[in-house]
Amino acid sequence: MDIVIREAKPAEYDPLGDITALAYLQDGLLDFGESDSYLTELKDVAKRAAAATVLVAVRGTALLGGVTFVPGPGPMADLAAPGEAEIRMLAVGRAARGHGTGEALVRACIDRARATQGCTAVVLSSQRSMHTAHRIYERLGFVRTPDRDWSPLPELADITLLTYELTL
Repeated sequence: MDIVIREAKPAEYDPLGDITALAYLQDGLLDFGESDSYLTELKDVAKRAAAATVLVAVRGTALLGGVTFVPGPGPMADLAAPGEAEIRMLAVGRAARGHGTGEALVRACIDRARATQGCTAVVLSSQRSMHTAHRIYERLGFVRTPDRDWSPLPELADITLLTYELTL
């Protein structure tokens, strides 16, 4: 059965929040473990869906993962400038990894960006250790933009997010 990418349904918000939080925790991407304030953001899919588009990957009735597509600057954008869309909080459950789920979610975001009037690029931030995600981005044509790298916690200089851009 093929992977289907579509907008998340409200009944999927909590399960997707759990998948996303667990993926970040299991991969060691949250520096402060379960007390990390970003964990709350990862779990709050309803908040993301109110301000952006949350896409899910499903196979049959199985929820495999999700991503937040931000069509431009706004409350869910960390990086996007006018004319840019942003990809945030890409996460795939462990059992669904290695089967094209993450790439399918990123491709769906690129397709949405191309369909967004005035959008000329897609941007995203990524942690240094997200090597599998970096390979997906680079395979799809994203390039590193080190001049846009940033820290979500300036008081902790060792946390710098890497940035990527795909010109449409």
